[in-house]
Amino acid sequence: MTLERIQKIVARAGIAARRKAEDLIREGRVTVNGRVALIGEKADPAADSIKIDGKRVQPGREHRYLLLNKPRGYLTAVSDPDGRPTVLELVPPPMRRALVPVGRLDFQTEGLLILTDDGELANRLSHPRYGCHKTYEVKVKGAPEESKIERLRRGIVLDGRRTAPCRIETLRVTSVRGEEGGNAWFRVELSEGRTRQIREMFFRVGHPVQKLRRVAIGPLEDPDLPVGELRDLTERELRSLRQTTAEIEVRGSGPRRARAPEPARPSGR
Repeated sequence: MTLERIQKIVARAGIAARRKAEDLIREGRVTVNGRVALIGEKADPAADSIKIDGKRVQPGREHRYLLLNKPRGYLTAVSDPDGRPTVLELVPPPMRRALVPVGRLDFQTEGLLILTDDGELANRLSHPRYGCHKTYEVKVKGAPEESKIERLRRGIVLDGRRTAPCRIETLRVTSVRGEEGGNAWFRVELSEGRTRQIREMFFRVGHPVQKLRRVAIGPLEDPDLPVGELRDLTERELRSLRQTTAEIEVRGSGPRRARAPEPARPSGR
């Protein structure tokens, strides 16, 4: 008999990520052998009858892991009520069952995105607790002074919370005519993934993002994957992703930062 926490069983079955699985349990929608489950309760997925909304959870299903090079103009979502194209439309219909995008890339951002039906791995790759770094190449308007880049590296306040320290490397600066002319490319590595974070960061220091693409998810890179194409992750890549998130969990995510007041937002955006 192998006992596991209910939320882990639900997440591993690909029905929901860990946090969503906990919500389902709190709402009383999960039962074990006909009894409403509790957070932290353990069960044997092979022997116990675990159901969500009366439908039995099927353990042990083979998961699917896809790597997509997302184009601009696609929503990182399963569906959209406004009819905008979503990343799932780039997946052949027979392969779409239960797939969800891991994390988010905004509508005009391109780059690497994992699609999977493995709720447990999706949670590890997207939750800040596990600190899976994502790396981006960013083109901005103008040539920011080093003092501004250093400010971003240390962290700035967005929506009432200070961003975690990040790595920023200057790749190239073109057609410089002071700060107002030309543009610059940077490589940015984040350990968190707030909505539109990189765009907001550079906007706050006066250099709007003109182009943004994700080039790495933790140790995972694929510069040869064409935009709009996808492929299965290899076993080696999966092991590497799992090992990375496991190591970070053991080390811990460090002390929490205190909140600071948010500065006034510049006008004319």
